[in-house]
Amino acid sequence: MFSEKHGNILHGILLIALFSCAAFYLADTQPARSLSFSPLILGILLGMLYANSLRNHLPETWVPGILFCSKQLLRAGIVLYGFRLTFQSVAAIGIDAAVVAGTLLLGVLLGRALKMDRDLALLTSTGSAICGAAAVLGAEPVVKAAPHKTAVAVSTVVIFGTVSMFLYPALWRAGILGLTPEQMGLYTGATLHEVAHVVGAGNAMGAEIADGAVIVKMIRVMMLAPVLLVMSLLLARRTKGGAGRAKVTIPWFAFGFLAVIGFNSLDLLPEAAVAGINSFDTFLLTMAMTALGAETSIEKFKRAGAKPFLLAGLLYLWLLGGGYLLSRWIL
Repeated sequence: MFSEKHGNILHGILLIALFSCAAFYLADTQPARSLSFSPLILGILLGMLYANSLRNHLPETWVPGILFCSKQLLRAGIVLYGFRLTFQSVAAIGIDAAVVAGTLLLGVLLGRALKMDRDLALLTSTGSAICGAAAVLGAEPVVKAAPHKTAVAVSTVVIFGTVSMFLYPALWRAGILGLTPEQMGLYTGATLHEVAHVVGAGNAMGAEIADGAVIVKMIRVMMLAPVLLVMSLLLARRTKGGAGRAKVTIPWFAFGFLAVIGFNSLDLLPEAAVAGINSFDTFLLTMAMTALGAETSIEKFKRAGAKPFLLAGLLYLWLLGGGYLLSRWIL
């Protein structure tokens, strides 16, 4: 029999699904397409709009459904994200590994220097290092951060990734960088935050650059799983008060992510089926982002302060400069 508890959870899920449908609709408009704003980004914005307006007028019993979207649906979305990737493409893994490792290490060190909240610094660094919002979402279950910290981290990578999407084509057209099309594709894929930003910037510079940039970016996304595994082990070594033994949080969804990539590499499913799965996965991730936004009020943003954006800005400068030098050196 359908219990009242399950009914309340369903109300919260349906609310988030409604906002997610609106995010998909808005993402298909010309302004959103011109800015390469994906449904995920618009979803978190709609969720934050809800958190700062209607949230106080709706039953608190709906909250479990919202939390279900930000936890369980998030893990399912990350696993299915593997259908976008295959193991066949292994080129440029060197620069991707250097960018990911360098960004994470620098982010942790800068976070300590700025005396930032550890969880927020780690989420921001992960988003900058790998694949923007999707990486922040993947790290959230491992770091176990509060929803508003996840939303703040996502906001930082969206802002600087969007800036890059317009900056890179401008620098390319002006001839300032002095890179070949192959080097520019490598630079773009290895340093821009979101997959959507890479696609947008690459297409603005031509197909030759866009194709290489997307391949490099996809390899970078594949590094999400090993990074989450290492992150889980390192976080488990931290103990409270220096006593006792910390519990290891194994991100099983990361193994699922790798398993799906392996299955997709076998090319057993028709393209139409994979496209359908990817569309469904995008909707799941949009629901997760919307749910996270729904737990983020302006007051929580104020409490986070300017340090997360300062950290993201410093990491952005590293990506611009360090990625440029690596691109010139490798090719």
